[in-house]
Amino acid sequence: MNYYGLPTFCCMCLILFSFDPGTDRPLTVLANRDEFHERPTAQADFWSDKPAVLAGRDLLAGGTWLGVTTRGRFAAVTNYRDLASINPDARSRGELTTDFLSGDDPANEYLSRVETKGGDYNGFNLLVFDSENLAYYSNMSGGPPQELNTGIFGLSNHLLNTPWPKVVSGKEALRLELESGSGDDNSLLNVLADTSIAADGDLPDTGVGLEKERILSARCISSPGYGTRSSTLVSFSGRGTIKFKERTIIPSDLDPHTVSFEIETA
Repeated sequence: MNYYGLPTFCCMCLILFSFDPGTDRPLTVLANRDEFHERPTAQADFWSDKPAVLAGRDLLAGGTWLGVTTRGRFAAVTNYRDLASINPDARSRGELTTDFLSGDDPANEYLSRVETKGGDYNGFNLLVFDSENLAYYSNMSGGPPQELNTGIFGLSNHLLNTPWPKVVSGKEALRLELESGSGDDNSLLNVLADTSIAADGDLPDTGVGLEKERILSARCISSPGYGTRSSTLVSFSGRGTIKFKERTIIPSDLDPHTVSFEIETA
């Protein structure tokens, strides 16, 4: 355990996304990766051992928290914050995203397979897109995988659309940016940069204490040794193009500037 009362392998994250199939912008994703500063990480790039995969990489366990492929697949995972049920010997949740990106199963079929082995992992939320269908599963929900329909969604370290302050405010900020019609990538990424702390009466109680709940309530977390490591924008167009932009915040040995990729899917 550490200052946050969290095991050193327990990261937090925020994912805000809009799904509107059949349009010019079917899927737009904004994601913050919150992690310990010391955890070794590779900046987003194409993987030498899996050339179709574009993602950042956790160099400790070998997987990723979010990525896309040249075939138009997308996957992202967040941890479910439940300190009472953590198994230090559980499998790495980063392999759930990596396996989907490396394979060719339809989204629903993949999540049905994950459901059968959900107990092998600590609590997680998994979001997968197979270029047509977007689906979600949590091994903490008690329910089956869900195929998602049109809407704006938020996901942090509880279940999909749990109304934590940063999820509620983040969804609204994403909606306003998309409705503005500007489509400006930097403005979208700035949605993730909000450091506002939620009011005490709006905070969840996840077992880490009030002081830490305050710090963790910001969309962009800043504190000694732990916080938002990077912000990512993934935007799918109806023409089959994927924009991928990652803004590194810390640590300083990674390029602090935004790295950008544009993929024409196969």
